[in-house]
Amino acid sequence: MFTPDNLRTALQVFNEKIQAKKDYLSELDTPIGDGDHGNNMGRGMDAVMAANLEGDLPAIFKAAAMALISKVGGASGPLYGTAMMEMMKASKTSADPVTLLTAAAEGITKRGNSTVGEKTMLDLWFPAVDLLKEDHLTEAKLQELAEKTRELKAAKGRASYVGERSIGHIDPGAMSSAYLFESFLEAGVFDD
Repeated sequence: MFTPDNLRTALQVFNEKIQAKKDYLSELDTPIGDGDHGNNMGRGMDAVMAANLEGDLPAIFKAAAMALISKVGGASGPLYGTAMMEMMKASKTSADPVTLLTAAAEGITKRGNSTVGEKTMLDLWFPAVDLLKEDHLTEAKLQELAEKTRELKAAKGRASYVGERSIGHIDPGAMSSAYLFESFLEAGVFDD
């Protein structure tokens, strides 16, 4: 279950992962995007850490969403911000991770006008939620899901401009999403 405490912990862990991996995320983004995903996410998480993360679940999700939307460039800010906003709405009536993360994934789908199989962060979100429902979500499985995006041809976003050349590269948004889900795991959000 999400609680204000484990959500704050998860955001802190996510920030640490992003700051440690931002060069790697930008390297992933270089052949198929603008090469700035890591730096953008690093800036966004700096803003989240500087935000007021007090209060109940909706308040924390909203603060994180506003920080991400205001500070992250490219598509990542609006998409991660939308995910947090959808979790904020869902958290008014539920603390169930499957409920909140499903709402987030559906929000990303609408905002990005994309679906699973198009080499986007959704190729991590939906399968990860399915694994969570089955109680089979692990860090190794998250890394496998991100790795699987290597085989896909990008159909959305900047990566779609390179067409066939996007095959063979991991989607940076899927990888940063793997770090987010890992952070939820480590913070105990998915514990019964």
